[in-house]
Amino acid sequence: MNQISSSVEQPHYHRYLQDLLQGKSIPASRINSAFADELTAEHLLYVQVHGTRKTYKAIDTDSLRNYLITLNEHYRILEADDTTSRSQLAANTGNSKLSVIRSCPGFMVNSYEPIRCQLKGKEFIVNPPEGSMVFVSDWRTFVVPRKTVIVGIENMENFRMIHRQRDLFLSCIGQRQLLFASRYPQSSDLRNWLKTIDNEYVHFGDFDLAGISIYINEFQQYLNQRSSYLIPSDIDNRLQVGSSERYDRQYKKFHNLKSSDSKLQSLIDLIHSKRKGYDQEGYIEK
Repeated sequence: MNQISSSVEQPHYHRYLQDLLQGKSIPASRINSAFADELTAEHLLYVQVHGTRKTYKAIDTDSLRNYLITLNEHYRILEADDTTSRSQLAANTGNSKLSVIRSCPGFMVNSYEPIRCQLKGKEFIVNPPEGSMVFVSDWRTFVVPRKTVIVGIENMENFRMIHRQRDLFLSCIGQRQLLFASRYPQSSDLRNWLKTIDNEYVHFGDFDLAGISIYINEFQQYLNQRSSYLIPSDIDNRLQVGSSERYDRQYKKFHNLKSSDSKLQSLIDLIHSKRKGYDQEGYIEK
């Protein structure tokens, strides 16, 4: 039984997860360490240290709620506070076990120039005004031009502000047509779509061990040679002012992280040598 399933079935998890969703801190001893590590790696929880005690708190409660529900629809029961409301929730779904149905599959896309795509066999131009984005629900029928590079962005702030990172993308990818994609709300839909197309994929995540692990395990192993990690030319200098606390927190779990990609392995080695990690938000021009 995986951590997700077991946490759904244990009532005490409901109480502590509800505390997290209400913005409260919970003791580290109250949540399975592997599950907590997963949520921390996804940048949904952060660790607070109080002497010898450690607590967890949600970075963004809405993001945490969406992530949990995407992992397992049973987590919708966390939105109910008491027995009556939980019973009503079960009655509304017609199933006391809450059948696993995702009501809104898909992923968001963005661009800073018009891209002629297709959706359900019809022309679909992706050209959201600055400050907005497009959600693609029927992703199985979503077709983009073959030469368009798909740039997957992990952080929502970076995804929203692509116009303020043009110079970064130009220097790293060149003068090519870019379609930006986000896997928020967290699901495998973006990856499954990428597996059905032949476009080049560039992953833009945090420059730390957890961020690289997400890329290797959730994208690179499925896309192989047509995927790469975005590595800016100034990352050496950026890491010098990065977070040593983040590196120390991730080291135990990811210290054996390796990549067959020589450029990515060089980044891993650099992170180890600096003993720091750097947030991708630092590349948003102020």
